[in-house]
Amino acid sequence: MIKEIELKCTPAQAQNDQVIQQMAAATCRIAVEDINQVQTLRRSIDARSKEPKVLLRLKVFIGENPAPQSSFLSELGPVTHEKSVIVVGAGPAGYFAALELIKAGIKPVVFDRGKDVQTRRRDLRLIQQFSLINPDSNYCFGEGGAGTYSDGKLYTGSKKRGPVKDILQILVEHGAHPDILFDAYPHIGSNRLPQIITAIRETIEKWGGEVHFESKITDLILEQNSVRGVIVNKETEHTASAVILATGHSARDIFYLLQDKGIRIEAKPFAMGIRIEHPQELIDQLQYHQKPRDPYLPAASYKMVTQVANRGVFSFCMCPGGLIVPAATAPGEIVVNGMSMAKRDSKFANSGMVVAVEPEDAREFQQHGELRCLRYQEHLEKAIFSRGDGSQKAPAQRMSDFVASKLSTDLAPASYIPGIYSAPLHEMLPAPIAQRLQSAFEEFGKKYRGYFTSEANVVGVESRTSSPVRIPRDRDSYQHVDIANLYPAGEGAGYAGGIVSAALDGQAVARAVAMNAF
Repeated sequence: MIKEIELKCTPAQAQNDQVIQQMAAATCRIAVEDINQVQTLRRSIDARSKEPKVLLRLKVFIGENPAPQSSFLSELGPVTHEKSVIVVGAGPAGYFAALELIKAGIKPVVFDRGKDVQTRRRDLRLIQQFSLINPDSNYCFGEGGAGTYSDGKLYTGSKKRGPVKDILQILVEHGAHPDILFDAYPHIGSNRLPQIITAIRETIEKWGGEVHFESKITDLILEQNSVRGVIVNKETEHTASAVILATGHSARDIFYLLQDKGIRIEAKPFAMGIRIEHPQELIDQLQYHQKPRDPYLPAASYKMVTQVANRGVFSFCMCPGGLIVPAATAPGEIVVNGMSMAKRDSKFANSGMVVAVEPEDAREFQQHGELRCLRYQEHLEKAIFSRGDGSQKAPAQRMSDFVASKLSTDLAPASYIPGIYSAPLHEMLPAPIAQRLQSAFEEFGKKYRGYFTSEANVVGVESRTSSPVRIPRDRDSYQHVDIANLYPAGEGAGYAGGIVSAALDGQAVARAVAMNAF
């Protein structure tokens, strides 16, 4: 017999398998000895009361054992060299597309402009400590993509794209903790993701796929209205039956290349703003109503959204127990992002707080056509940089001073390693963005008492929330609307917004390639 039950327990009880089994037996009105196994289907936290509870949905096996779990890895085998597809980008869209191609018996040949995930760490250190940016190896470019050195959040609302659990299962089979299969808001952490990404690459190579680093796509090989290959590093020609373009949201050179070759692209809505950082203890107290936080509870997070003057203002990529990091992809620009380690044990909580930007908001860059949103984004990053000392130090302001349009005489402690300096961000940001953020912060402070505080810093600029360009594709075939055998995929193409949605999109595109290209 199998029963599905729900339990409400304390955080300490939720960490004790023996206690959970006893509670399950009591709920099912059976003896503990009658239970063969208890599987957790979902785990979430209910923090509405003064005593937060953990909610568990369980499957209880009584007198029988669960059926063996299917394995993605067991479905793979050697690929044929007669069928090959070029995959541009080794982020989640590119790597999960490559895995899906192998599953279909097709050889993926992956090219990434950056370095492998371990070597990439050295370039991140150069950014953090010396403000030296390698345009091809940084927090956005390199094996694993932008999500590798972020929080590693694995939550998506895009359930229609495909079974999210399949993505999580593949990650578990490559070394992720099984808890991600049932946590309501699963995450991996930047200290664990590199090993998982390395394991995925090893799977790709084991079955005959290829992965090439420091291999920048500098041109597409076109014949009439069809792509037949790519040029790598301006010299090497590679051909294949199809090209999957999964370059990420910051590969501006690819957007310029497409425009120069007359390949259709579209300006796309995105968002810009700042990253706000509170003491984690304050967020814990706000969400859990306790101080200090129960040691069995994770660092608290939040999600906020409102409308101000017909534009959405919302939190983005909230990183509890995290750090703010420099995410510029070229010298002469300031971009900040957030990341967390697996334990989320930093004393800071940071989140992007951004304003929706529509193509019509970039009207002063109208002369750039479909790249006007990209130019707007790029202009802000360079303008913010020009106000500093030439390093990756970021301008900051106390939250209360930002709302009051007042320069901060001092700043709260911060996690940002390159350093922050006091600056009038309320003037440095475009007025429509600054004014909407000011109104939103006051509103959030009324809804969540304690959130609006001088203990928080706002740090600029958070501008890489998503791609400001879409590469249009056919809804059914996933091919570019004008160019045969060119398959835009993931965040850079404008069809995803995070690790899981990008992975799902990569899989879907690979299945379409297998169906259409051979």
